[in-house]
Amino acid sequence: VTACINDQQFYMTTTTGGAAKVLNWLERWHQTEWPELKVWMSSVTDHWSTVAVVGPKSREVLSRLCSDIDLSPEAFKFMDWREGTVAGLPCRVFRISFSGEVSFELNVESGYGQALWEAVMAAGADFNITPYGTESMHVLRAEKGFIIVGQDTDGSMTPVDLGMSWALSMKKSYSFLGKRSLARSDTVKSDRKQLVGLMPEDATHVLAEGAQIVASPDIQTVPAPMLGHVTSSYLSPELGRSIAMAVVRGGAKREGERLYAMSKGRYTPVKVVSSVFIDPKGERQHA
Repeated sequence: VTACINDQQFYMTTTTGGAAKVLNWLERWHQTEWPELKVWMSSVTDHWSTVAVVGPKSREVLSRLCSDIDLSPEAFKFMDWREGTVAGLPCRVFRISFSGEVSFELNVESGYGQALWEAVMAAGADFNITPYGTESMHVLRAEKGFIIVGQDTDGSMTPVDLGMSWALSMKKSYSFLGKRSLARSDTVKSDRKQLVGLMPEDATHVLAEGAQIVASPDIQTVPAPMLGHVTSSYLSPELGRSIAMAVVRGGAKREGERLYAMSKGRYTPVKVVSSVFIDPKGERQHA
């Protein structure tokens, strides 16, 4: 997520474990593709602490700590950021979400991290606020169809394969990273592996991540032709059943088909569905 602080400064947040890798790529592109740009990059990972306030009551909790930012959905829209004061601390507030719920990410100087945490927990106490870990976050994001780069993708996948064509425009006069690759014959093939959702017919069976996807359990060819594989698989508390995400050849056109996930000799029938299992219109995160 990249925010424009001013005309000369941008602030980019990544998953914490990927910060060094992202910085290395930015430096490589700068040196090899656009060395003429007057751009300098610095890692500020240890300069900031971030607390994500997530859920239907997150705006109410934050409003108890912040009086100089208009938190209404009309004034502070999804994917906006504001600078203000939270719990008496200078803070950058980002309205972004990896859970599909209303969410605010609060960024303060790292020395204030514990103070901010304690203030948020106190403000949300009567709402039964609770910390949540990465496993909960992974289930929430999978229910919403949000990907994890490197788990639901690999280096061969494009935004088109992930259903993210809305983020691209081949009509722009300027180049962007990957524009040339999107026009290659291999990249425009209709049978490329594409992101889909899977619903196991046995709602209690959680598919093994990495399970291979085949068209039929009766294939006699050795090795069997594999259509793709399961990338993420969880038991969804909200849906009360198992769900999975997978990359499948020609997946965009297979919605409604019955396929099979094979792991350890077991073939599990699955239905191909949209990769967005909950709130497909994004009404929660935009609320």
